[in-house]
This record gives sequence, structure tokens and C-alpha cells, in this order.
Amino acid sequence: MQTLDPSYNQQPSNNQNPATEVAFSSAASDESLNIETLNDLASLADYSLLNTLDADPDAKTDGVNQSPRQVFSGHYVPVTPMQIENPEYVTHSKTFFRELGFADNMAQSADFKSMFSGDLSNLPHPMRKIGWSTGYALSIYGNEYTQQCPFKTGNGYGDGRAASVLEAVIKGQRWEMQLKGSGRTPYSRGADGRAVLRSSVREFLAQEQMHALGVPTSRSLSLYASKTETVKRPWYSEGSRQKDPDIMVSDAVAISTRVAPSYIRVGQLELFGRRARGNEHPQAMAELEKIVLHLIDREYADVIDPQLTLDDKVVLLAREFRCRLTTLIANWIRVGYCQGNFNSDNCAAGGFTLDYGPYGFCELFDPRFQPWTGGGEHYSFLNQPVAAEKNFGSFCSALKPLLASNPEALQQLNDIDDGFALEMHTEMEKMWAAKLGLSTFDPALFRELFKELFTLMMQTSVDYTIFFRELSGIPDNIDPLKKSFYSNSNSSAKELDERWSAWLTKWKTLINGDSSSQSNEEISRQMKRVNPKYILREWFVVPAYKNAAIGNYDLIRELQDIMTQPYAEQSKEIEEKYYRLKPPQFFEAGGTSHYSCSS
Repeated sequence: MQTLDPSYNQQPSNNQNPATEVAFSSAASDESLNIETLNDLASLADYSLLNTLDADPDAKTDGVNQSPRQVFSGHYVPVTPMQIENPEYVTHSKTFFRELGFADNMAQSADFKSMFSGDLSNLPHPMRKIGWSTGYALSIYGNEYTQQCPFKTGNGYGDGRAASVLEAVIKGQRWEMQLKGSGRTPYSRGADGRAVLRSSVREFLAQEQMHALGVPTSRSLSLYASKTETVKRPWYSEGSRQKDPDIMVSDAVAISTRVAPSYIRVGQLELFGRRARGNEHPQAMAELEKIVLHLIDREYADVIDPQLTLDDKVVLLAREFRCRLTTLIANWIRVGYCQGNFNSDNCAAGGFTLDYGPYGFCELFDPRFQPWTGGGEHYSFLNQPVAAEKNFGSFCSALKPLLASNPEALQQLNDIDDGFALEMHTEMEKMWAAKLGLSTFDPALFRELFKELFTLMMQTSVDYTIFFRELSGIPDNIDPLKKSFYSNSNSSAKELDERWSAWLTKWKTLINGDSSSQSNEEISRQMKRVNPKYILREWFVVPAYKNAAIGNYDLIRELQDIMTQPYAEQSKEIEEKYYRLKPPQFFEAGGTSHYSCSS
């Protein structure tokens, strides 16, 4: 029997789980650091990627590399971002600013706004006036693809509308700051490289809530919108029930800044692994080795000894990434999150959540919940563990050329790959145990009860978040649980009530026997630390970005405040507004219940 991982047994909004701490730790030193101006931030600049990796040899060194083309080698392309017209402050993350030691008023200062809306021309030394974008490969559910590349070679995949503009070491932690929506790069594949305000608001809010939920994630720094520049995108007409967008709309463009220890993706390692495997150019193997060692330095330096041989480092990297990835996916399901499009290029090699495109939070419980119209069941809610296993297989395949001359190390890597499903299963059992107030998941005692729970959740049409939150109160009867029921008025309602009552009685007997030394109040407190009360439901976000389109950002800021306290019992007014079932009119609504990936 596995003991419960403490990562599922603490307050996620205040104490991150171990996977989060590995990837996003801040050193205790220099906690009093105050960054009040862009000059203060400039003094912390430290560009490890540009200093240690190789630029595309065909790129112009001045960053004027916006034209779509094939990129055959090199780890990055120097790119000059394109500032959005007449940028206006929308919001910034007060939480993250505080963690970094940034003064809040810096977000609205002219030079900060200029930099993080895409203008690098007047940055103080030693900041660099050119950003960078990276290429990567694409695997969908473990299958390698090249045909979506405009050149049919795979040499056109990469950051099509994102450019990193700064690496800085702040309080002992290295952060990379990346503009999303900063214009064209060689990887834009004919698109304009812009992000619209709608998608930028969605990503900004989601990153901050996921951090507050205790889920490893990239972070939101700032969000600026253009007062004059627009682009056309396909979207949904008012009241549409269509699967796909049915109209073209003009949307304001925006630039959000996301921050992480690095933006190295599984797909990025794949790109260099494929080139090394095919010996596509003389430096292919060396470039693969460099990017792998760079990943270790950026994301795993605290757990991989630099004195180890390359082969040992590679094996340990796979083992550590497996641990982080399985924990991440269990956390996604714990909070009801569905990535929607979990290709290898949307899987961060550091083991955190990346790329909030067609994501969604599960409301009406459905194992096959999938918010993205192009996603399919392979990326649906409860299939995410298998999707992660496919991405991990792609990760291991990318590493194999480095171990070709070491059969023993190669076998170790294969064994780690083969062991993913078992470790994922173990993490899922620990997570379900924590959500249900158990110290362990004992299959002999719990399997039938767990099976009946899922059956009842499906047959009763429960709200995933509200159900587990109400269960966390360890109710005397099923009345509180009915707050989560979308429908209980059919002819079988009485029978379902009886089954729910029987299930509740068995569950309470089990948790009391499992935790005989704990009171129900203690068990309830533990459950409420892993079962959030507030999640970022899409029908909350839609009015926020619609208001933002006419220059009213109040609702975005209100959602920031509420969704960064997802486990807290907030005011009665907030509870009535944000702790409730999805209204019937939003079911099947295009742009709310489902959406395309246009952004």
C-alpha cells in the first residue's frame, strides 16, 4: 500500500507541492530585494540561453527575422518583437510582483509598459534589445508529425507569436520572461504573430489561478492591450450553438508576459533528437547534447549532480521528469483542469503547465470532457494520464541518441519509460485518496466504493468542483451534496437519493476507520485544502474579456482577487456569485462550453 504523498495533504494556495518547489523554488537569501524601476530589474539580467546555446546561423543578428522560413539548425532565432500600437495597462499579478520583490507601480511606469508591450529599443544596460524565439517538433499523442509544417519538413514549427525578452536571476531563482503576441517570427507559418485580448485574458487569469491551486505552472506577470490595433479572427456569433466558429470578428490585440524557469518543451528536445537520429547536419548530436545539458542546468540543477557522466545525467533526468509529470497530471485532475491540446510541443520539460490555449475546467462531470473542438477524446479530462505517457515516450525517444553507445544506460531509460503507467497510476491513487479524505488508497477496501462514486457522479450529473467541496464538509446527509446536482428531478431521483445515502454512509465509515486518530473536523480541513471552492469557469471569463474589449478591466481584476484564493471561504456575496452551477443557457454555447483554438 502506498502512503499519501504530503503534496496532496497541505494547503496548495500557500504551500506548493514538491514538484512545484523543485521547478519554482526561490532562495531564502535576499528576501528584502526591492525592484522599483526597470534599471533595478536590468541589474539582475543574466542570459544563460543566449550565452550558452547556438543561434540559427542563417539568422540576421539584428533580430529582423520575422519572415516565415525553414530553420535548419541552432537553438534559437534572434527576433525583434513588434510593439502593439498605443498599449494600455490592463492588469498585472500583484501576487507574483510581491514574490519577485517588484513594486506594484512599476507595472504602469512608461518604460516597463514599453518593454512588456514589445518595444525593446530603449532598454537599460545590460538588458539586450533583441529577443529570441525557439523551434520545436510536433508529436500528437506520441505520433511524429511534419505535414502541418508549411514546408512539410518540420523545420517550420516553433514560437510563432512568442518571443522571450529577458532572463533574470531574482532572489536566487532564474526566470525567463516571454511576450506572447509579440509579432511574427520565422515560425509564424504565414500568420500575424498577434494574440487577441480574449485569449490573453484567459491565459493571464488561468496561470495565476493554477499557481494558487498549487499546480506547477508558468506565471503571469503583466497584460497590456492595444487601444487601436486589431486583427480578424474566426469566432462565435452571439447565441451560437455551432461546434466551430461561424463569423469573423475584429479583436483588439494584446501582449501578456508569462514567466517560467525556462520554456524548454518536450517538442523542443524532440526536434534536436530527430536531427541527431537522422544525422541531418554535422552539429546535430552536439546541439542535442547542449540543449539537454541546458535543460538540466535550468530545471534540474538541484537534483542532478554536475559531476555525473552525461549518460548518468540523461538517465536521472528521465527519472526526475517522470516524477514531475505524473505529479502534475494528478494535480490537473485534482482541480478539474483539462489542457485540451496536450501535444509534445505544449508539454514543458520542466514538469509544469504551459500554453493555456484551449484549456477548460470540468464543471458537469464527464471523463471525456474536452473544451477544444479540435482536441478529441485522446486529450479529454480523464485521458490526460495516457496523453502524458505518450509525451513522456516522445521525451525518452529524444534522449536515446545520446545513449546509443551505452546499452546499459539505454536499457535504464527504456525501463523508466516502461514504468510511467505504474507511477502515474500510483500518483492518481494518492490524489483520489486525498480528495476523499483517506490517508491511503487501499484497493481492497475502496475500489468498489470508488467505482460506485463515479457511477453516481455520472448518473446524477454532478458539478465536479462543488461536489468535492461539499463532500469536504463531511455532511450528515446528502442534502449539501445536492448543491452540486445539475438534475435530480427524473423518475429515478428517489432511487439515486437512496444510493447516494448508502454511499455516504459507507464512505464515512471508511474515513473514520482509516483515520481513527483524527476528528471529522481535522479530516474536513485536510480535504478542503485539496478540494478548491472556486475555479475559473469559462462563463466567468467571457464577460471579463467582453468588458475588456470596451476598456473596462474591473471584472478581470475582480476575478484575479477571487481566483487567487480558491480554497478560502470568501464573502457571502462572492459565494452567491461564483460558487454555483453552470446556468442552462451556457451549455453547448459556442465560445463558452466549447471553443476553437483561434487566438
